[in-house]
Amino acid sequence: MANIKSAIKRAEQSVQRRAHNMTLRSKMRTAIKKVRAAAATGIKTDATAAFQAAVPVIDSMVNKGIVHKNTASRHKSRLSALVKALA
Repeated sequence: MANIKSAIKRAEQSVQRRAHNMTLRSKMRTAIKKVRAAAATGIKTDATAAFQAAVPVIDSMVNKGIVHKNTASRHKSRLSALVKALA
């Protein structure tokens, strides 16, 4: 455990920041799961709507520094291909 006051503060802040980042990452993962679930039903309109809702969530995680831009791009690309494959 930290002994210096500034180090104690930084440790507390890092715990709070980690908790905040975990909630944001969970929000992104939930959006991705919703797209996959909608695609599994086979209804293209539902899957498209879920995908359009998920893209801004994924992009905002990049802007906040939660995920790398290439990771976000990969998720969006795979989800887009999944939705487009529905007939």
